[in-house]
Amino acid sequence: MLKRLLAAVGILVVLGAAAAAGGYVYWQSRLQAPLALDEPALYQVPAGAGFNQVVGQLEAEGIIDDAWAFQLLARVQPERVPRLRVGEYRLTPGMSGLEMIALLGSNNVVTYALTLPEGRTFSQLRDLLDNAPKLEHRTLGMSDDEIMTLLDREGVFPEGWFFPDTYRYHLGMSDVDILRQALARMERILDEVWAERADNLTVESPYEALIMASLIERETGAPEERREIAGVFKRRMEQGMRLQTDPTVIYGMGERYEGRITRADLREATPYNTYVINGMPPTPIAMPGRASLEAAVDPLPGDTLYFVSRGDGTHQFSRTLREHNNAVNRYIRNR
Repeated sequence: MLKRLLAAVGILVVLGAAAAAGGYVYWQSRLQAPLALDEPALYQVPAGAGFNQVVGQLEAEGIIDDAWAFQLLARVQPERVPRLRVGEYRLTPGMSGLEMIALLGSNNVVTYALTLPEGRTFSQLRDLLDNAPKLEHRTLGMSDDEIMTLLDREGVFPEGWFFPDTYRYHLGMSDVDILRQALARMERILDEVWAERADNLTVESPYEALIMASLIERETGAPEERREIAGVFKRRMEQGMRLQTDPTVIYGMGERYEGRITRADLREATPYNTYVINGMPPTPIAMPGRASLEAAVDPLPGDTLYFVSRGDGTHQFSRTLREHNNAVNRYIRNR
């Protein structure tokens, strides 16, 4: 009788072990099962979401079939469950559940690009930020002064201080993050460029170089002209001539500018109108790129004092007023 009992117990133990082994194999198979996707899909890990909440949502959205398998994993093998990171992730067909969980705890979030073009104003930069998708818009409704205070630059006029480039961001980042990056880059690059400046400049500080670079940036998009335009500005300042650059007139007009400037605009006394004021305007008028910054601190030597647009993005440079007037007749009045 005892032998039969022991045999029965043994059989039960074997069956239990087999069932446990089978259950373990099935559990692992559910963890390794491919996602129920026919095409790539984006999934967003929301802020503050716990692991069980996320896998429950994934099951509800039909991306995985067995949330219980992952919830069990978190209970019995928590070391295999990464800390999830807020953001968007690209899930692909064929990816297993375990691969997906590893992805949701990685830095491989979906990113977006925002380009801040050279020559734009701070107002235009703000418009770009306000319309950037997936970006938290913390600065909406703030004044420029409030933004600079938020960036730890209280009292600094924002124009020109943000480096134009393409910046990448992901869900969870804000416009303040982009502004901090652009500000830090401009400060760093301006310091680098100023350290390599030429001798005998008319600009006397990094900030004056930033102002000059903004004028150069707004005057030309032709790379080969930047140093020559810087040279014209340098020589005019040395000879006590006014800079007489149209972009400063336009900047001083603000929102009144509608695509053209008149003789009355050229005579209007604004702090920025270099047809009226001596020297440079009090602040930058746009965001200059590195090439314009480098030109501002390394003007091209020469004897030209004037330039006029040819209408194709380049300029005709002249040494004398007579040459300049002839160029104006050729490229402006005749056109």
